[in-house]
Amino acid sequence: MSRALIVIGLVVVAIGLLWPWLSKLPLGHLPGDIVIRREHFSFYFPVTTMILTSVALSALVWLCNR
Repeated sequence: MSRALIVIGLVVVAIGLLWPWLSKLPLGHLPGDIVIRREHFSFYFPVTTMILTSVALSALVWLCNR
């Protein structure tokens, strides 16, 4: 359990340090992401971004367990 918490903490620190470059990636604004804008209403559902994130995390977990 402590090993998992250390790894999660290191990942969070790495993401924090890399955030200026990660925020420039087009994630969240990909084709297939659903955006509905009305006068007093805005709805955003990042379908494609969630699928890509899921595939990347699944591949990472598969590689780590290998």
